[in-house]
Amino acid sequence: MPGDRRAARCEALRGLLQDEGLDGLIVMHLPNIRYLTGFSGTAAIVAVLPHELIFLSDFRYRIQAEDEVGDLARVEIETSDLWKRLWQVLGEYSGMQAMGFEGHCATVSDVQRFSDAGLRMRVQPASQLVERLRAQKDPGEVAAIREAARLALEALEASLRCIRVGEREIDVARSALPHARTSQREIGSGDWLLLDFGAQVDGYCADITRTVVMGRQADERQRTVYELVREAQLAARESIRAGMTGREADGIARSLLTRRGFGEAFGHSLGHGLGLEVHEGPRVSKANDEPLPERAGAVVGRADGIAGVGVADRTISRRLRRYGTGGRANGRHGHYS
Repeated sequence: MPGDRRAARCEALRGLLQDEGLDGLIVMHLPNIRYLTGFSGTAAIVAVLPHELIFLSDFRYRIQAEDEVGDLARVEIETSDLWKRLWQVLGEYSGMQAMGFEGHCATVSDVQRFSDAGLRMRVQPASQLVERLRAQKDPGEVAAIREAARLALEALEASLRCIRVGEREIDVARSALPHARTSQREIGSGDWLLLDFGAQVDGYCADITRTVVMGRQADERQRTVYELVREAQLAARESIRAGMTGREADGIARSLLTRRGFGEAFGHSLGHGLGLEVHEGPRVSKANDEPLPERAGAVVGRADGIAGVGVADRTISRRLRRYGTGGRANGRHGHYS
């Protein structure tokens, strides 16, 4: 397929495995499987070996695996127990001493399964190796995220024309608190309405937040708070650079809000990576001392917000510059009746 980077991704992963002293990796996390193989189904295991890629799924996905994985991997379709078949396949390979597995997404049952497998190699948890690769996006991934954001904003424009005072939160959007549940509460005139939404294109996610005032023009306090959030976002957008830590990037917006007396209201982090998952690395957080990727293509959603007011866009870092940031908030200082 044109622009197919799957083989290159697998080779890059093998390089990380070598650095970790591992001969291979058992991949269970479905977004990672899709990243490496292109498979978009819901049941699969992948084993990345020094010179081969093993893909296992069940009979439901025979045709899909042939279409999406193709000749990239040795495809094994199992009718009963995927894990049993994996152990049989791995038993065919000699000379491997250490096999990693994705410890961050393994269940207690998974760990017990590895212990009971009886393999002639050591099986141990590995750090988030595939996620390290996913943090840096190639041009095709960036294009998919751009298109997802475009579709999401197009849907927003259509939605805003339909929202009316008196409707219930649950009928419109999520609540105006990050990741909170909606309620049966009716939207009143002058209320903040925070819309947290997204879209997917080819599996890649957009994550956007917009805040509007319902039924009338924003009052002075609402304008002040909104402008402060917007100012913090713009400061971060202009100053974030590849190579600075997640903590340093978060601190750009956090320090501005703290100086204005709103530091305690900024309880969450500045942002997070976007890609095959709506929340992924790199984390732009005061708890993250890891540097943002030095090479081009890290996509970060900036989720600035205080007191239930949010403005979230995306930044794509390219060493010392960014491109593709989102536009100004729809409905800014406006009203919707």
